[in-house]
Amino acid sequence: MNTETIQGARTNAGNPAEPPKIFSDQAAQSTDKAIRSTQRVANEALTGLANTAQDMRDEAAPLLNRAAVEAHTLTQRGLAAVRNGSHQLQDRTRRASASTAAYVRDRPVTAMLIAGATGAAVMSMINLVRRSRGPG
Repeated sequence: MNTETIQGARTNAGNPAEPPKIFSDQAAQSTDKAIRSTQRVANEALTGLANTAQDMRDEAAPLLNRAAVEAHTLTQRGLAAVRNGSHQLQDRTRRASASTAAYVRDRPVTAMLIAGATGAAVMSMINLVRRSRGPG
């Protein structure tokens, strides 16, 4: 069968023959519609995703700010506690030093005997440690 026979059969059957150009035009239009529809759906999805991301940022920002403020507050409290402890330690050290100086001034002989006994006890401990380690 040749092309004329096929076209004649279509015409004789009551269906008008469509030239191939009409088919290609219809296919191109269908393809264009599908592309536009896909682009529209993709754009809507991206817009929704961008809005969701922005909403999440908007919700997270106050939480992050609050966490930063709380971390700063805890840091400041920790620093204040260290400063306070340091000041208390300095005060105790000054009082102990003043108390020791007053004791030595009031009882010099007793202070000398205590210092000598303390030195002897420390030397004894050092010797015990050396002996327990063996020759070295």
